[in-house]
Amino acid sequence: MEPSPAFLLVLDPAVGHSVVPLYPGQTCTIGRGPTNSIVLHDERSSRFHAEVMAGAAGWAVRDVGSRNGTIVGSEPIDGERPLVPGDMIRIGGTQLVFGEGEPPLDVSGLSDEATETSEVTSDMQKWSDAITLRRDKTRLLDDISESAGSVPRVGKAAASLCRLAFALARSTDVAEVARLALEAAMEGAGAFHGVVLLPPSAPTAEWRHPKAVASLVPAAAAPLGWPADGALPAGAVATVLATNEAILVGRAPRRPAAGTGGGGVVDDSTSAISAPVRVGGRPVGVLHVELAAGGRQATPDDLEFVMAVCDALGIAVENLSTRERLSVRLASTSDENERLRQRLREESRMVGGSPALSNIASQIARVASTKATVLVRGESGSGKELVARAIHDASDRRSAPFICLNCAALTETLLESELFGHEKGAFTGATERKAGKFEAAHRGTLFLDEIGEMSQTIQAKFLRVLEGHSFERVGGSQRVQVDVRVVAATNRNLEDAVAANEFRRDLYFRLKVVEIIVPPLRRRREDIEPLARHFLARFAAETGRSVHDFTSAALDALLAYQWPGNIRELRNCIERAVVLSNHDTIDTHDLALSQLAPAGDTGRGTGRGTGGRTSAFVPQTIDELERRHIMATLAAVGGNKTKAAAMLGIERSTLDRKLTRWAKRL
Repeated sequence: MEPSPAFLLVLDPAVGHSVVPLYPGQTCTIGRGPTNSIVLHDERSSRFHAEVMAGAAGWAVRDVGSRNGTIVGSEPIDGERPLVPGDMIRIGGTQLVFGEGEPPLDVSGLSDEATETSEVTSDMQKWSDAITLRRDKTRLLDDISESAGSVPRVGKAAASLCRLAFALARSTDVAEVARLALEAAMEGAGAFHGVVLLPPSAPTAEWRHPKAVASLVPAAAAPLGWPADGALPAGAVATVLATNEAILVGRAPRRPAAGTGGGGVVDDSTSAISAPVRVGGRPVGVLHVELAAGGRQATPDDLEFVMAVCDALGIAVENLSTRERLSVRLASTSDENERLRQRLREESRMVGGSPALSNIASQIARVASTKATVLVRGESGSGKELVARAIHDASDRRSAPFICLNCAALTETLLESELFGHEKGAFTGATERKAGKFEAAHRGTLFLDEIGEMSQTIQAKFLRVLEGHSFERVGGSQRVQVDVRVVAATNRNLEDAVAANEFRRDLYFRLKVVEIIVPPLRRRREDIEPLARHFLARFAAETGRSVHDFTSAALDALLAYQWPGNIRELRNCIERAVVLSNHDTIDTHDLALSQLAPAGDTGRGTGRGTGGRTSAFVPQTIDELERRHIMATLAAVGGNKTKAAAMLGIERSTLDRKLTRWAKRL
């Protein structure tokens, strides 16, 4: 079915109202180009902006890739959109109302209806009729060489804007920048009255496009207190907010007499300039200035200058808003970091009062203020990382990073990359440059756990860095120099590793500048109860459980147990007991203690489930003792059977037969 004829009522602020008929089979083109069916006079419209055509489903409007877009109703369109009678098409400041049927001969009624639809007040219409010049962007300082030919006062204007920019950059609040901008605009335009209207919000709020004039308040005014009641140029402000354009009024409409209402316009002999204050390209406020009555009229040069001032003001208020938000976020982040530091200090605090722990604390105090490399030795779970962190926290490097790396958790290639970093493309998967742990710990402390597991290839490069030499990232050629204190830790016997040629002798002596030995928990039983109560209070608070004490039997069990897993095992034991306990105290049945023997022990002093009594002797066969000794030797040499056989004083074939026999028993 062929669509019926239709028409467009064109409301162009520059040329007035007109009606353009639409016919099926003909496309109505819209734009600034002189060949268009509807020629627009708005600088925001493109040369070929949009078109209206009839299709099988009826009439539709299509944006043809315009610069500023086409709006139907209140929504911008993307591509083609069907039209129904009464639809308002808006292109810049021009409005086009779609209607069906024959075009009307009298458009006055339609134009009034369209004005009402677009919420144009009578005050706005008066200002619109009095506008002599519109601009959506200043050209004053786009190109000084071109501006000098068209703007006689460009040199003076540029100097004023430069001074304003420096003044705005030094200002710290919105009221101050508004005052500075208003003073500059009034001086440049020779204005007598002026006001800057902005939303009544702090800089921390997001600047949004105000919906109405009433949502703005004076941020700065000259003279102070202007405009008085009834003198606010509401029509000018509403026009600027609606069009996002600056306007120059040569002869403004007459101000109504007092008591008649409809205030907000200026005297016949007064000219005025109103310009938008933009944030993110959208108007958030208005700067309005008026020249003295009976004096000279405002010129396009004045409009250009006031727009440039408004652009500078918009950037200033946006920067203040961003600065304030960043300040709030930084303060919040600082508070959060401090809370995390306090929590970390609490978690890494050494708890106990044994002579061994006091000796360790004394060693830490003496070594912390030096640059000496420290080697921390002890069984797994005995608290070697806590010692390293205590050294860092007591040193003058405490404000710099404390970086941890477990050397046993990575392959040789990955460990080298983690320590020294790599360049993009150094190996498969290296999609970008990565800084290593040494760079990340610059001016701080690098803690290397399980240092005895480091391969000899990396040991050589690591030794050079310890000696103060620079290094290169994997796949790179640029030298990197860092200032890092190294604290290493191991639970291996490094002397045996050196003797077996598995650990570099020179690196061993370089690491062992200061050695701190952390005894296992079973050798400092005075610390067991304080540690248990510390973990109890911590996990009770974290889980919200009302568990607050141990029974005497549970304490006896904790003290009698050998703790092969050291502090790590104690921590996990207490956490499990707090989570699973059904009472407000922890008893022996809440403690799930293992029957493993401590590392290096041979069936001596192992705990018994409940941890009540300890056994001085556990019967074992010579064959079992031999098996355990051989397996421990293999573990010490990294599974190398040849080395293990040499250390055990037996033939390699004998070792293989024993291993095969034991494997068949499993």
